[in-house]
Amino acid sequence: MAITRNFKQTIQARVLRDPEFRTALLIEGLELLINGDVETGKSVLRDYINATLGFEKLAQMTDKSPKSLMRMFSTKGNPTANNLLAVICTLQQQEGVQLHIESIH
Repeated sequence: MAITRNFKQTIQARVLRDPEFRTALLIEGLELLINGDVETGKSVLRDYINATLGFEKLAQMTDKSPKSLMRMFSTKGNPTANNLLAVICTLQQQEGVQLHIESIH
């Protein structure tokens, strides 16, 4: 199912006005990646990036090309661990959060 423009605009508007939602969107994307749902995790992070700093600014911050970053988070993208972790670190800094992994038994 393709995401409609109105849905993307709705997400972006909510992200801009609701810092808790913005942080939750970032966390959700990362949790999905860690739990093995890579496609959905990349999709959520792509929405987060588009709604916040955008790929142009992220490219400047990570010293990567915007097109390379867009490919990384596309449905067929296959980012290296180094590139993905660099982006995650940058997104955490941009959001002002530091995420930790906790074992739950």
